[in-house]
Amino acid sequence: MKKLFAASAAILALAVAAPAFSQAVERREIGNQILENVPVASPSIREGLARYQNARSASFGDWLPGGGMIITTRFGNTNQLHVVAAPGADRSQITFYDEPVASPHVLPNGQILFSKDTGGDEWFQLFLRDADGKTVQLTETGTRNGSPAWSKDGSTLVWSRAVKGSADYDVLMRDASGATKVIFKGEGQVSPLAVSPDGKTVLLGRYYSISESKRWLLDVAAGKLTELNPPKKGAAKIAYEGGAFTPDGKSVLLLSDEGSDFLRLVQIDLATGAKVNVSGDRPWDVEDFALSDDGRILAYVVNEDGYSKLVVQDFRTRRALPQPELPAGVVSGLAFSPDGGKLGFSLATPTSVSDAWSWGVNDGKLERWTASELGGLDPKALATPALIRYPSFDKRSIPAFVYKPKLAAGQKAPVIIDIHGGPEGQSLPTFNPFHQHSVAELGAAVIVTNVRGSTGYGRTFHNLDNAEKREDSVKDIGALLDWIKTQPDLDPSRVVVYGQSYGGYMSLAVMTHYSDRLAGGIERYGISNFVSFLQNTEAYRRDLRRAEYGDERDPKMLKAFETISPLNNVGKITKPMLVMQGWNDPRVPKSESDQVVAKLREKGVETWYVQFKDEGHGFLKKANNDRRREVETQFLRKVLGLGQ
Repeated sequence: MKKLFAASAAILALAVAAPAFSQAVERREIGNQILENVPVASPSIREGLARYQNARSASFGDWLPGGGMIITTRFGNTNQLHVVAAPGADRSQITFYDEPVASPHVLPNGQILFSKDTGGDEWFQLFLRDADGKTVQLTETGTRNGSPAWSKDGSTLVWSRAVKGSADYDVLMRDASGATKVIFKGEGQVSPLAVSPDGKTVLLGRYYSISESKRWLLDVAAGKLTELNPPKKGAAKIAYEGGAFTPDGKSVLLLSDEGSDFLRLVQIDLATGAKVNVSGDRPWDVEDFALSDDGRILAYVVNEDGYSKLVVQDFRTRRALPQPELPAGVVSGLAFSPDGGKLGFSLATPTSVSDAWSWGVNDGKLERWTASELGGLDPKALATPALIRYPSFDKRSIPAFVYKPKLAAGQKAPVIIDIHGGPEGQSLPTFNPFHQHSVAELGAAVIVTNVRGSTGYGRTFHNLDNAEKREDSVKDIGALLDWIKTQPDLDPSRVVVYGQSYGGYMSLAVMTHYSDRLAGGIERYGISNFVSFLQNTEAYRRDLRRAEYGDERDPKMLKAFETISPLNNVGKITKPMLVMQGWNDPRVPKSESDQVVAKLREKGVETWYVQFKDEGHGFLKKANNDRRREVETQFLRKVLGLGQ
């Protein structure tokens, strides 16, 4: 792979002719990176970033038959698979690609299944690695593959596949001989979730929107499809997540919001249809679960105001078992060891990167398998966020995490407002180098808000910004600006809005509404025009996005989109903007950034533009992320008046 920062890298600087009233463009190319109107960073900026850029994390992937773990971590430029034989043991790298590797699964026969794309294009391929290291690609290049499931002995694999230009996913099966065939011609986003213990039935799911999904049972031999828990006529739509057969094959476990504002863990009897609420009536979402292979122990994670609560119980008796005492943070990726004695998971906190952990179900032993580096940072000196709520325009309470620097008496900190993507997502209290660097090195407060439309706070809350109510979430940021004015240690004259993906749209939209109250805006691969976005996003995503944002083919929604799209309101932006984009983004195409940058410059707005030729929706290579953080720091220092 090319070394992006090698001394021999070509650097091109030129002035591009521009229309009247627009700005000239100074362009530099460094390997796969393109920087427009970005000054060369000072040595002090690079030195201040170094420790934060060298923090790395590890994520639990799955258990190995011999008792070790598969993890993902980065030693070099991208995440790869590593083996860890025991808690605290050395990490042994087993994949060596230029592109990041993700989603490892260990099959019952010891083979390792994983996925990889090219340059962030999200046309994922599935690979199977034998114990001797021999690796084969199972899927056809040029297709998008995911959601693998397998039989009890691992001899049969199923997964979903989409092809270019189609919104439909088929379900494929690979048998013990290696022969592959389509077992179900899908319509829309269909995914296999689990294979029954006898191998005869596949649990399928179809995602329509954050508020609606369905589950079916596919009889493989007969090709017969039976809907699981069909809704009653006139009943509210049901949202499901996940799904697994119990070891006896007589029931299915899944997450469902049927009859509730929140996701609950539910068991459905396949013979009678009877349903049991396993997790109880909690005022929070259950967001992950795992059942031991012998059906004895159940574990699930409850999202309580962004923080994870791990629950372990006897599945048969529902009796609570000893629970691990974990640091306040976020738990993900639950999986039991083959013998059911250990529960593996990832844990991240605001002051520690993600690491792989295990909980001994029988002996009550909590073990940390990896101790990932913080780049030399002192965890005791890192900022811990305060969870606050502020009132919005309609008196609704909006949650946010606030990171604050240490200030001398009478000082006021500049503010960075960070808005997550989705919008069906949630900002969580995990380690974020950008947040910690902003607090410690820039002296800025960072407010990470979960505006209406966010998940984690119930169905009612995440539906509050649908369709024509889209800008109500923008008003939530206006209310946050009001709240900032009331805080004695925050400077309302020095506020920057920041976001990626849908958060990038939010950053642009906030700038069009509140430019006079902001010092600048940063957006990464954000939607600038809903109509062009919906027309140009990949086909497999288009109907899903229409379900969330609204359908541009509807004249009423078309008019609404024309009114609210930032591209049509660029004239209201008067403060500098930083825009970043990956060339291979299948979700928010590069054209969304290109057109808003052109329009901003046409209006005479100072606009920095950074592009990465080898990235997609998100920047996954270290060299690119390092550059991103460097440019963000330069921009923030300038617009917040902090010097260079």
